[in-house]
Amino acid sequence: MVEHDSPHLDAVFHALADGTRRRMLRSLGGQPRSVGELAAPFRISLAAASKHIKVLERAGLVTRQIQGRTHLCHLQPQALAEGDAWLRQYEQFWTARLDALEAVLQADDATLAPSSRKAR
Repeated sequence: MVEHDSPHLDAVFHALADGTRRRMLRSLGGQPRSVGELAAPFRISLAAASKHIKVLERAGLVTRQIQGRTHLCHLQPQALAEGDAWLRQYEQFWTARLDALEAVLQADDATLAPSSRKAR
């Protein structure tokens, strides 16, 4: 069961709420990247990029490894599991509702088909 009042879940969704951070996560999917590499596509300062990365770190989505002056960021995809589980609850809800709607629409089509032939 997914806990609805989880501070971790709040942190994950807060981190994902920003498009810059989502794009940073996507770019980390293939390999670790430095703060400079993560900042480059956005025309933001290293300080601004670091602030975004700190939000991702607090959510557990990224870890930072320091090698001399270089900070390498690594994606931690397992941190998305709680958010994914929460979203799946709603996916099941909407799937059931859409299946019910489809059944009603198909039943309407079946009842309208004979009468539409008579009109011709």
